Amino acid sequence: MKIGNIDFGDKPLFLAPMEDVTDIGFRMLCKRFGAAMVYTEFVSADAIVRSIKSTLNKMTINEEERPVGIQIYGKDVDSMVEAAKIVEQWHPDVIDLNFGCPVKKVAGKGAGAGLLRNIPLMLDIARNVVKAVNVPVTAKTRLGWDKEHYVITDLAEQLQDCGIQALTIHGRTRSQMYTGDADWTLIGEVKRNPRIHIPIIGNGDITSPERAVEAFEKYGVDAVMIGRATFGRPWLFKEILDYMYPEKAGAPLTLDDKIDILLEQLHINVERIDEYRGILHTRRHLAASPIFKGIPDFRQTRIAMLRANTVDELTAILENCRRILKETSA
Repeated sequence: MKIGNIDFGDKPLFLAPMEDVTDIGFRMLCKRFGAAMVYTEFVSADAIVRSIKSTLNKMTINEEERPVGIQIYGKDVDSMVEAAKIVEQWHPDVIDLNFGCPVKKVAGKGAGAGLLRNIPLMLDIARNVVKAVNVPVTAKTRLGWDKEHYVITDLAEQLQDCGIQALTIHGRTRSQMYTGDADWTLIGEVKRNPRIHIPIIGNGDITSPERAVEAFEKYGVDAVMIGRATFGRPWLFKEILDYMYPEKAGAPLTLDDKIDILLEQLHINVERIDEYRGILHTRRHLAASPIFKGIPDFRQTRIAMLRANTVDELTAILENCRRILKETSA
């Protein structure tokens, strides 16, 4: 599979762009464990144009994480074009257009998935951004606004005609938000369309190696993008790749390995920013990690993780989790 001149090989796995999640520390870990491409947190076109420092900081790229994409969202042609030109100066490998974010503060203002209610404007944005930059432009969207308005089969062709070089499809409507099950049937229909020649990347409910294999084998997508299932689990990419290619698989990660990885993520973020904000960037991953499900009454431990304010405090909680899990599995 290729996007522009970037060859990702066969059946690559991508890390989805997620606000307050896909910072450099987390991206680097996901890259280490096999993510073929990672994305920065998605950023507002208006904030880029206004040179908001916190937004610009989100676009910082480490050379070791390439190929990397920067995803932008906005609700009008001019700001999206201007933002894309600015983003290009940060040298991403791909600029991705967010036409799928369902949250109210984005979609409710006509950006993200809100553009599914104004397809002509979405296409105008895509067409003009493609013309404005030399970096490959891709897009991410959903099946439609709601179940009465599935538009993805026609929309995929229209976006391709605008010059989009790859399309990621999340298998839900905007109205579903993140509830219910992702519907991959329409993603597969888009991929099977003989008029579609750009890569189709499937997204939604890829929570296990088995789900990833099904996405490739049953629906024929060119790549799989993984989002929420990576919280506290950057090694998911390794688990999927080991399942897909057992002849290349390394030793499975132990409980100690996984807790050490989470501790490493904590220290990366603290060293990169500062103790307070580094902890904020990390503790939601820790609280969401599936490795702690065996801890009795984990709810109280989870609350403690989310309230921790120092590295020592958070480290002590993790080490206690390590001890409990070893005792319960002994």
